[in-house]
Amino acid sequence: MKTLEALIFDVDGTLAETERDGHRVAFNQAFQEFGLRWHWPVGLYGQLLRVAGGKERIRHYIHRYQPKFETEDIDALVVALHQAKARHFQALVESNVIPLRPGVRRLIEAAQRQGVRLAIATTSAKASVIPLLERLLGPDSPSWFEVIAAGDMVPAKKPAPDIYNLVVNTMHLNPATCLVIEDSPQGLEAAVAAGLPTVVTVNDYTRNYALPGARLVISHLGEPSLPFEVLWGEANNAYYFSLDLAQALLPA
Repeated sequence: MKTLEALIFDVDGTLAETERDGHRVAFNQAFQEFGLRWHWPVGLYGQLLRVAGGKERIRHYIHRYQPKFETEDIDALVVALHQAKARHFQALVESNVIPLRPGVRRLIEAAQRQGVRLAIATTSAKASVIPLLERLLGPDSPSWFEVIAAGDMVPAKKPAPDIYNLVVNTMHLNPATCLVIEDSPQGLEAAVAAGLPTVVTVNDYTRNYALPGARLVISHLGEPSLPFEVLWGEANNAYYFSLDLAQALLPA
């Protein structure tokens, strides 16, 4: 039997509930800052999440929902809006309104104790990820992860497998000995395309999506006092996610 070598985590929606109460709010604050009468309510943002990447999401929104919008330099506007959004997101992180999801700290600390290597693969910019880790897990936490692979480090974002291939190649990993923790269909598709077994911890936006290829689909990683809900797959009678369960989910 293969031995679990590494856990690779997505960030937004996986480590923390950043999408609905973080990035979405920050986008709306950026629009307001620029005097734009645009607003992304919870439902619409769920649709926009199908587009990976913040700048790509803004472009898609303009094309799909604001087709009559005109500006001299759309590229410059998109970049400026995204930069403003990053500032507002950082302010939200510092105000402690974005919590870790259940079981995240427990699983990461267990991996550290048992010598399981850690990495991050996210479509977000590294400049947004580092402060989030420092605030939620502690000032030294970025050093816990051997690789923090961000969306601006690869040619194509999820659902392309580029970000996961980067992690695997940089860490010289055997994909069959790693387990990815994701939250979305796009992230799952990217990880599976890279040959990585994947667990999906759904959130409000992704709970009702089809998630083909996942080894296990659960509501969250759980705690001994807060059991997860199994939505698909076999959890071997576990009620919170552990390294033993991770090991059991590796391909035979």
